[in-house]
Amino acid sequence: MDLNEESVQLHKDHQGKLAVISKVPVKNRHDLSIAYTPGVAEPCRRIKENKDLSFAYTCRGNMVAVISDGTRVLGLGDIGPEAALPVMEGKSVLFKTFADIDAVPICLDTKDPAKFIETVRLLQPNFSGINLEDISSPKCYDIEDELKKIMDIPVFHDDQHGTAIAALSALIGALRFVKKDIKKAKIIVNGAGAAGSAIARLIVNAGAENMIVVDRFGALYDGMEGLNRIQQGLAETTNKNKVQGSLADVAKGADVLIGVSAPNAFTKEIIGAMNKGSVVIAMANPIPEISYDDAKAAGATVAGTGRSDAPNQVNNVTVFPGVFRGALDVRARQINEEMKVAAAYAIAGLVADSELKEDYVLPDAFDPRVAPAVAAAVAKAAMETGVARISVDPEVVRANTAKRLQR
Repeated sequence: MDLNEESVQLHKDHQGKLAVISKVPVKNRHDLSIAYTPGVAEPCRRIKENKDLSFAYTCRGNMVAVISDGTRVLGLGDIGPEAALPVMEGKSVLFKTFADIDAVPICLDTKDPAKFIETVRLLQPNFSGINLEDISSPKCYDIEDELKKIMDIPVFHDDQHGTAIAALSALIGALRFVKKDIKKAKIIVNGAGAAGSAIARLIVNAGAENMIVVDRFGALYDGMEGLNRIQQGLAETTNKNKVQGSLADVAKGADVLIGVSAPNAFTKEIIGAMNKGSVVIAMANPIPEISYDDAKAAGATVAGTGRSDAPNQVNNVTVFPGVFRGALDVRARQINEEMKVAAAYAIAGLVADSELKEDYVLPDAFDPRVAPAVAAAVAKAAMETGVARISVDPEVVRANTAKRLQR
């Protein structure tokens, strides 16, 4: 049985991957009286006086919504909300497995951004965070930006920011190995969609000063026609010399080449024209811009892909569980740029200098240290930037996350 058929059988046998399990017993009248009426009235009264107590007294404090409209699901495109549900359900399983966060899959039957935004806003009292997933570009930008303005809990589009944090963590580790400075390295990002744009913005926020973003029409530059507002922002903050040309043109002499574009987009000639000590991160899925083996054969010193069957896997699962765990533990109002950069450095920092190798520049997705380290770093950054409702020692966040994962 191949993986596809095995997956269908798993979903059918279990009728999906999630279930609701009570945390408390209801075996007698006393249990019923404190879990439900009349005792439940007292936490209701207290929450009425202080809404923030809902984080402490209800499941809300550990609950995230995974929300999609099914318009850009994996590599399948616009398949609709019902067909998107297995993916949202799977993401919810990952939240529980890697960070002990209870997550609820929600697929909305609308392609209207205004209806999507209003529906999510109305759901706010039930959750501590919103994970947006598989929403087509460019409306995903507008949806996230508006929700972040009107909501008082974190809103995080993982396709953008989880991917960006994963890419930055790989870049940090790779540059440490090849002994290059992120500020000075010539970095090319191929792909100016949601993920590519987010990667470029985050790497700039981490200190990069020599970056060019490329899409299928060539290098983005200030004054280029046909750009959306996100791409225009990138054109204004990158490519300071307004270099024009194709990927092959601008990648000459590059130190880093990051792909969030299309299968087989990177040729051996492109990689061969890069600087000595080159880093190639090919993240197209399931078929990368170039395979790990081919990138190495073409001359890359460090290569990474999104695949689990090759070294240096760049995977969102190292990111979003710990990011939300840290945000929830300090009851953060948002996930800001400082929290994202802190997460990336926390992931990369788990590989000590003495452990760095060309095929090991970032930790494995199943490394049990990842979520605790990310949670602690994110919680610390949230408190330092003033978006946390409560203060918690980051090392307590780290220790508690580790304990949760041992259950």
